[in-house]
Amino acid sequence: MRVAIMGSGGDAPGMNPAIKRFVEAAFAFDMEPYFVFDGLEGLIDERISKASYEDVAGIIHRGGAIVGSSRSERWYEYKYRKKAYENLRKAEIEALVVMGGDGSFKAMKLFLEEFDFAVIGIPTTIDNDIFGTDISLGADTALNVIRDAIDKIRDTASTFSRAFVIETMGRECGYLAAVSAVTSGAEVCVIPEVSFDIESATKILKEEIKRGRRYILAVVAEGTGKTEEIVKWLKDDIGMETRLSVLGHIQRGGNPTVKDRLLGSGFALESIKALARGDRDRVVVYSDSRFSTLSFDSVLSQKYIIDEEILSMLNFSG
Repeated sequence: MRVAIMGSGGDAPGMNPAIKRFVEAAFAFDMEPYFVFDGLEGLIDERISKASYEDVAGIIHRGGAIVGSSRSERWYEYKYRKKAYENLRKAEIEALVVMGGDGSFKAMKLFLEEFDFAVIGIPTTIDNDIFGTDISLGADTALNVIRDAIDKIRDTASTFSRAFVIETMGRECGYLAAVSAVTSGAEVCVIPEVSFDIESATKILKEEIKRGRRYILAVVAEGTGKTEEIVKWLKDDIGMETRLSVLGHIQRGGNPTVKDRLLGSGFALESIKALARGDRDRVVVYSDSRFSTLSFDSVLSQKYIIDEEILSMLNFSG
């Protein structure tokens, strides 16, 4: 059985550990591993090649993905999806493992509705917004990148008695911002999942400043669209000199943490096991400390919700 792995959408730390274990596990299960380079675009343009142990030697510590990734507008035209299918058949590949997030899984679901093919998904997104899995590949490394950045920002905030607004990625999901706020001791956290009571926050912060507070850290999820509003509020209403730090794409890079190396390995191994069982339409998930699979329909039809215990730890004003 010939099986291929590819990345799709945004990259995330842990993809290379997953690629390495995919190749090793494929050989262990008497399968032939292949790479699809540059995601959906590469699938359309037939950038497919056989993989070897040599290809994955020494990559486990590297961020990004040696197979590349992409987003593709062409994919949403039937003729290009058909071409991708024909390319896979031409290479005699019988199954595809896709590392991606919500958009990638929707693209694969469309493909599965039209063609008889085996596809296994690996939740790969720092946003951690995939239903059914406690954590997605890359989220832990992103959290550590954010933690390091906020720790450094705190140094200058405390020295100059300033407020800093730190914007995190995450699209419509506030997971990165919520966990980062808790673990950095931020005074303010603004996420899409919870309404922020600005009046109560104003009262509390002004009282704390009277009692000696010298600086403020505010973590804002990009999906709220309220970053500039929070900057203005801290500057004008709280009366503190304020700076904005948009962390941006550094959150998607860097050496994967131990946790993401383990997750990448586990996700990839379970994907090969699923194919060996004959599964054809599944997403590997990690829940309650174990790997299992759910259908694409199940994953895509439900919304990821941040654990209530995480939300309860936030220092919300109000």
